[in-house]
Parts: sequence; C-alpha cells; structure tokens
Amino acid sequence: MRSIWKGSIAFGLVNVPVKVYTATEDHDIRFHQVHAADGGRIRYDRVCTICGKSVQFADIDKAYESPDGDRVILTDEDFAKLPAAEKHEIPVLQFVPAEQIDPILYEKSYYLEPDSSTPKAYVLLAKTLEEVNRVALVHFTLRQKTRLAALRVRDGVLLLQTLLWPDEVRAVEFESLDGVAAPKKQEMSMAETLVDTMSDDFDPDLYTDEYQIELKRLLDEAIASGSGKVTRAPEPAAPEMDAEVVDLVAALQRSLEASGRKAPAEPAAKKTAKSTTKAAAKKPAKKAAKKAPTKQARKGA
Repeated sequence: MRSIWKGSIAFGLVNVPVKVYTATEDHDIRFHQVHAADGGRIRYDRVCTICGKSVQFADIDKAYESPDGDRVILTDEDFAKLPAAEKHEIPVLQFVPAEQIDPILYEKSYYLEPDSSTPKAYVLLAKTLEEVNRVALVHFTLRQKTRLAALRVRDGVLLLQTLLWPDEVRAVEFESLDGVAAPKKQEMSMAETLVDTMSDDFDPDLYTDEYQIELKRLLDEAIASGSGKVTRAPEPAAPEMDAEVVDLVAALQRSLEASGRKAPAEPAAKKTAKSTTKAAAKKPAKKAAKKAPTKQARKGA
C-alpha cells in the first residue's frame, strides 16, 4: 500500500504522528469506450464553448451558477481563503458511543499507520479506544476538503472513516406506506420463526461477487479462443541500447585510446566461440577451392 497523507492526531496535548492509507479497493473490471464500427478508442477533450479550443486542466477554474442563473467564477486563491481544519492535523473533537452513529453516515475508510520510531502514543490511543468502547469524532482534511470522521480500532489498527454531514442524508417519506395496517400477531410469529431458521454469525468469506467472477471468465475465454472480438496486442519491440549507454561506451573507448591503452581483453570463452565461428566460416571456402579445377578441366574437354 502507498500512503496518501501524512500528519498527526491531536489527542489533547498528545501528538500521534500517522500515515494514511486507503483501506478498501474496487475490484470491478474496467472497460474503455470504443467506436462500435472500427474499435477505435473514444477520447474526451475539454473544449471551451466560446473559443472552441482545447483547454489544459491547469487553465480551468470552477464556476457556480445560482438558481437564478448568476455565475460566480472562483480560483484556487479564493478556495485557499475558506476556513478549513489544519491540513496536516486530525483534531479529536469528542468521544461518542459507536452505536449512536447511524451506519448510513459512514462513507470511506482509511487505515492509519504510526509514523514514529516510538509508536507508544499510537498504541496508547488505540488501547484506550478499545477499553472505553467509544469512537473519536475528528476533523480530517483531504484534497482541500474537510470532513467529519470517526476514529476507531480494527484488529489493533486505528481506522478512520469519513462521515456524511447530517444534511447530506435525504429525508424519506413514501406515501405508499401511509395508512398501512400493522401485521397480525400470527404473521409476525411466522416471520420471526423464518428469521430464526436463517440466522447465523456473519462470515464475509461466504459471499463472493459472482458477476465479476463470471465476467472475468467470459473475458479469459474470449482471449483464449481468439474470437473476432479480440485484438491481439502488438509484439514488443526488441530492446534497444540506451543512447546514454552508447555514448558512455564511446567516451570510455576514446579515453582509453587517448591514454595509449587498449580496451580490456575479452573473456576466454568469448574468444573460443569467435575462433570456432571463424573456423566454421573458412571450411566452405576450402571446399570451393578444390572443386574449381575440376570445373575448368571439364570446360577444356
């Protein structure tokens, strides 16, 4: 894994240096968009609607349009003026019972690794969270965006999970549920019995992504069969000697010549191989020389 952020957890007056790693990964197979007629790759270009020219990402600002159609363009300097938590600090705000955080609020997970030669403070914080059975609410700033996050322990490692803000969770009201009669006692009893028969401890290894497995099998079979849907990758070009290496060898050769010394002798094995090659090359020439007089004699006859 590769760390994406470095900083420290501010736990009262205790400072805990950490490195942040993405805790999850997407195993979905990626596809490119291609032209159905000839298989050409579809490319996307950032084109200005006014001048019609392609625009580099560095030359792009962000614009906001109000419901009335007014537009405001902001630059990086404008965003830098906005209030945000310290970019390289994760301040602990408070400690709360884990069951009080609705799972719908959890967003993305990150592992925290101690970034110190003596990770005593890291272990202290992790053990404390385990003992009190609480999670720490913190602020976490990543890519110029400050999020609320929950800091807890998983298998002895600190795990930071960003949270949605309360107003990011939609309120739900379905009219189809209004006025529906409550289930009867017998219906509830039968439903609870069915739940009991299907109940067990959660084991994530029992569940697999069958769609991705079958998709991978489909792709592997298509490649193996060499069907018309497959375009073979071009043969890799023979490796060429780096121009810098060639120049270095030439420079060393010239240096040796200038000093009046010869290049190092070749190993005996290489000399033997070269001698054998030269001898093999000379043999056909000798045979040709012997046959030449015979041809001349026949010609004279």
